[in-house]
Amino acid sequence: MPSVTADEVDSATVGGGTAAIYTRTMAKKKSLPTDKVLKELRAYGLALPGAHTKSPWPGHLDLAVNDKTFAYLSLEGEPFGISCKLPRSSSVALMLPFCKPAAYGLGKSGWVSAQFPDDEPLNVDMLKSWIDESYRAQAPKKLLKQLDGGTAVTKPAAKPAKSKRAKKRVS
Repeated sequence: MPSVTADEVDSATVGGGTAAIYTRTMAKKKSLPTDKVLKELRAYGLALPGAHTKSPWPGHLDLAVNDKTFAYLSLEGEPFGISCKLPRSSSVALMLPFCKPAAYGLGKSGWVSAQFPDDEPLNVDMLKSWIDESYRAQAPKKLLKQLDGGTAVTKPAAKPAKSKRAKKRVS
């Protein structure tokens, strides 16, 4: 079995059983300029309360909270791609030329996928804000309070359901 250097596997972002899949995938890939951004975005996402990596199938190392994915990220050595749930800013993001609704019906729920050309500079601050918005859409209130220092939760509020009584009174 070939040896793996520390550069090939970042133990801070790869845990448990995903390390073997991640290592095999990385061993075949060439380094790209966007790999540094991927590592920065993963580190940013993993710094959020309760965040962890999730590898539901080979070739993925996504960000999740409570086992719910909040950012699908490409692997290092592959063309840069990201998908996030953007309940507030999806309509704006979809105006960008490199964005489209996420596949598999996720776009209907506000998920946006972005694929950037190799020569396109990446707006890291925008991508971090997408990860933050997506995390807030998926994380439980307890973790959001922790993130916001115990202040008001910024998770989108659900529409209040009208009771049957209220409907009868209107009639």
